[in-house]
Amino acid sequence: MSIVFFQCKKEKQLIVNATQQIVEKESVKLDTLKLTKGYGFPVGKPDAKRYYNAQKFQENNHLGDDWNGVGGGNTDLGDPIYAIANGYVSFAKDVKGGWGNIIRIIHHNPDATKVESLYAHCQKLLVNKGDYVTKGTKIATIGTADGAYLAHLHFEIRDQINLPIGPGYSSDIKGYLNPTKYINNNR
Repeated sequence: MSIVFFQCKKEKQLIVNATQQIVEKESVKLDTLKLTKGYGFPVGKPDAKRYYNAQKFQENNHLGDDWNGVGGGNTDLGDPIYAIANGYVSFAKDVKGGWGNIIRIIHHNPDATKVESLYAHCQKLLVNKGDYVTKGTKIATIGTADGAYLAHLHFEIRDQINLPIGPGYSSDIKGYLNPTKYINNNR
């Protein structure tokens, strides 16, 4: 396995919005795109050791995988969450409600496709919007969405970048990929 990096440059652009006001917009310019081949799991790196998938993709119309520690209950509270591949942190904040702290990372694949990984219910965020992370970087810790649930990681992979946070459950899976299947097929 080779690990390589890409460099990102933040640029500020002046644009004119619909009301003819000049506004500043931050964008990311990729100077040099270099990729890592392969994905790992977000817990128990790299193979989810000591974790189980408590609610799989599309079980009860679930749009992700729920990863729990084998000890059950809150025994995994505060355990590390890892970036599944190199990527750019496009979102990292507490959205409250049943989601709590969320991280979204955009990953560029060797075939020029992109996917986005979403990590929800985090106790503590260890990255910020705009950060670049490498595969296996500790990005957060497992939480409870501010006490809404027992500790676990709600994890999604999307092939449509920047979809709304969403409901977490739906029979319409357009834009969502089976996370475990995607990782296993792209190791």
